Amino acid sequence: MSLHTIDSQIAKAIDAETERQRDNLMMIASENYASQAVMDVQGSVLTNKYAEGYPGARYYAGCKNVDIIENLAIERAKKLFKAEFANVQPHSGSQANMAVYFSFLSPGDTIMGMDLAHGGHLSHGSNINFSGKIYKAVFYGVDPQTHRIDLDQVKSLARSFQPKLIIAGASSYPRIIDFRPFKQIAEDTGAYLMADIAHVAGLIAGGQHPSPFPFADFATSTTHKTLRGPRGGLILAKKKYAKQIDAHIFPGIQGGPFMHVIAAKAVAFKQAMTPEFADYQRQIVSNARVLAEELLTYGLELVSGGTDNHIVIINLNKNDLTGIDAENALEHAGIVVNKNSVPFDKKGPSVTSGIRLGTPALTTRGMKEREMKKVAKWITRVLERPYDTQALADVRSLVHSLCRQFPLY
Repeated sequence: MSLHTIDSQIAKAIDAETERQRDNLMMIASENYASQAVMDVQGSVLTNKYAEGYPGARYYAGCKNVDIIENLAIERAKKLFKAEFANVQPHSGSQANMAVYFSFLSPGDTIMGMDLAHGGHLSHGSNINFSGKIYKAVFYGVDPQTHRIDLDQVKSLARSFQPKLIIAGASSYPRIIDFRPFKQIAEDTGAYLMADIAHVAGLIAGGQHPSPFPFADFATSTTHKTLRGPRGGLILAKKKYAKQIDAHIFPGIQGGPFMHVIAAKAVAFKQAMTPEFADYQRQIVSNARVLAEELLTYGLELVSGGTDNHIVIINLNKNDLTGIDAENALEHAGIVVNKNSVPFDKKGPSVTSGIRLGTPALTTRGMKEREMKKVAKWITRVLERPYDTQALADVRSLVHSLCRQFPLY
């Protein structure tokens, strides 16, 4: 029987979501469209298989085929990121981070990551997250003028607080992260260095962002976002840490791995090794730069003045508009973004003073610089007249027309 026959309510919601993704400009920087091959694998018979343990050492019988799949995923991840070791079982990026913390830290140890309001992630020590509840967290931020990571502050804080782990990585930072100086600071203070590359993993694979290796002891990532795989996590590390990390994924924090997702990761890693993927990553970055340049010409203020990666953050303070209001107005116009704090934001995280834009999903649809110029114009028009229903409807019509020119699949 079809899904519509078995469960018409779920089928209807999926149809509506398909329409939403098809007819809107998806510009949330952490989202992308997975390939048809990735989605096919996730919906395969692999979803039926339990496989607790690791290839060659499972706690269930019948794992011959999934062992082949997981080994392929591991080897492809290592090759793609030039890493000595990979664990492909984490269900998410946060669980990948958790496994690294549990492997090398004890409760109460000090960790140092980027301030959430300056571009960091919840799992880097936020007090509302497990990382901030279990460990003592110290945060570095960005320079007030340049909005770039203040490495002098990183060095000073590391010397003062002697963290056991330093995290280099962000979820809303529009510039390149240089892992080399972080490694020197970690060595000088006796800390481990973990690179969270969740947002830039695809850019790294495509040669558009520096690799965390050989500088980082470990790197954690999601497998979607710029990497364009399934929603899931990944840990990369030096070989000497393999046993500890494996043990803290299973049986440490997880039971059975999602073999259908691991297979989809393997497919995504293979696709990421192609020349076409490298071209795609170059286009993501080029699209983001053009988008930023156009927004600047329209008089909008950008965090750090531009971008080096796939992220553009608009500071709305001088527009007398909150992030949540901008997000709502843009969604009504068919442009989906997320509200986002800006450095030194005086508004809370549920309101914010900015919005975050990303170009991966638009690039996946085949849009290039010409389309980014149009999108920048439409975003500006909405932000200038966020409560004008006719203006929003006019932009939405233009958005629908553009989406029809660049079908999803």
